[in-house]
Amino acid sequence: MLNVLFVCSRNQWRSPTAEKLWRRQPGIRVRSAGTSPRARRPLRHEDLAWADVVLCMEDKHADRIRAAHGRWASQVPIEVLGVEDLYRFMDPELISVLEFVVPPVLAAHRRDLGVVEP
Repeated sequence: MLNVLFVCSRNQWRSPTAEKLWRRQPGIRVRSAGTSPRARRPLRHEDLAWADVVLCMEDKHADRIRAAHGRWASQVPIEVLGVEDLYRFMDPELISVLEFVVPPVLAAHRRDLGVVEP
């Protein structure tokens, strides 16, 4: 199993959409969190310890994770998807963007960790 943590700022639209899209995909477990203290579900050290890979929507999220969670952040790969804050939860365009950018990243991390494709 590959543990995937999706991260955006407030955990309202982008990361929860990604979590919902990949929640039932075989071979992975997903969570989502936000970098803001006012996030619906703020990122915790435990999330980073759980994750095999962190998928951030923007560079600023990766930077915030590294700044706030140094030691934990250094022990997990952090990838930036380049998904701007233009969408609402489950927006069809957001879904299309995520369905395009996420699978190659997941496939690469599955290979790196020796996880067999389902």
